[in-house]
Amino acid sequence: MNMLSPMLNGLLLPFLVAMFLAINMGGSGTSPSFATAYGSGILRKDLIPGLFGLCVLIGALLAGKNTAITLGKGILPAESLNYTLTTIILFSVALSLLFANLLGVPQSTSQSTVLALAAPAHYIGQLNSKKVFMEIIPMWILLPIISFGIMYLIANVFIKRFDTKHPGYFQTLKRQSLFRWIVIITSCYVAFSIGSNNVANASGPIASMITNELHINPTGSNFVLIMILATLIIAPSFGIGSSIFGRKLIVKTGVEIVEIGKVEASIISFITASLLLAASVSKGIPTSLVQLNTFAILALSVSKKGWKETFSNKVVKRLWIIWFIAPVFAFVLSYILTVMADHAGLLEL
Repeated sequence: MNMLSPMLNGLLLPFLVAMFLAINMGGSGTSPSFATAYGSGILRKDLIPGLFGLCVLIGALLAGKNTAITLGKGILPAESLNYTLTTIILFSVALSLLFANLLGVPQSTSQSTVLALAAPAHYIGQLNSKKVFMEIIPMWILLPIISFGIMYLIANVFIKRFDTKHPGYFQTLKRQSLFRWIVIITSCYVAFSIGSNNVANASGPIASMITNELHINPTGSNFVLIMILATLIIAPSFGIGSSIFGRKLIVKTGVEIVEIGKVEASIISFITASLLLAASVSKGIPTSLVQLNTFAILALSVSKKGWKETFSNKVVKRLWIIWFIAPVFAFVLSYILTVMADHAGLLEL
C-alpha cells in the first residue's frame, strides 16, 4: 500500500484536470445537442444534464475507442505521456475551453487537444506529423464543408420546394407528438456522437499515462480496459458541465445567426451527429461537432438571407476569431509549460 500511495497521489492531479476539462466540454456540447429540445419546450432544462451525460457515456463506451487511441498514442507516443506531460496537455486544453465558455462561444475541444498534444510532441521530437497533417487537419477542413454542402442542398432543394408544394405541412408536423419524440431522439443521438469523439480528449491521454506509469504494453488488451475505466470516470463530468455552462450556451449559436425551426434543427442535428460519428468509428479522427453544427446553420442562413448578410454577421466573425485563438492558445501554453517542466527536470523522458 505504501508503494501505491505515491503513484495514486501522482494520478490525482491529472484526473482532476481531466474532469475539469470534461466539465467544460459538457458545457460546450450541450448547445448543439439539446438546444432544439430546450428551446421548443419539449424537455425541461433540469432533465437535460442527466440525459446528456448518460448519452455521452454510452457513446464513449460503444464508439469512442478509435478516437481515444488516436489521442492516447497516435499523435504523441504513449510512453511519453507521464504525469507531468498529461497534466500540462489537459490543463492547456481546459483553460482554452474555459475561456471560450466564459465568452459564451461554443468551441472545438478536439482541435485544442490535438494542438496541445502536438506542442510537447514537437518539443521532444516525437510528433506523428503524418497523422496530424495528412489525416486529422484535412478532415477538419473537409467535414465542415460537407456539413455545409448537405444542409445547403436540403434547405434549397428539399425544404423550399416541399414547402412550396405542401404549404403548412411543417407547421402541422411540429404539433404532432411523434415529432416531439424525433426531436428528443436526435438530441440524444448528438450527445451519443459527442461521447464517441470528445470524451477521448480527456480519457485518451489519461489511459496512455496510466499504461506508461504502470509499464503496461500500450498495444495490448489491457490498454482497452484502462481506457474504459478512464472513460467511466471522465464521462459523467460532461453532465456536470452541462448543468454549469449549458444554459448560457444552449441558444447562443442558432438564435444569433438565423432563426431555426424545429424541423430544420432536427435535420442539422442528424447531419452533424452522423458526420462526427463516422469520423469517430472509421478513422478515430478527433473533430468538432460545434463547427459541423455551425457550418450547417450557416448553410441554412445562406439559403434564407444570402451569402453577404450571413458572413457579415457579428456573431459569425466572433466565431472565426475564437475558433482560431483557442487552439493556438492551447498549443502555446502547452509548449511553454513543457519547456518549463523540462528545465525543472520534471519530464523524465
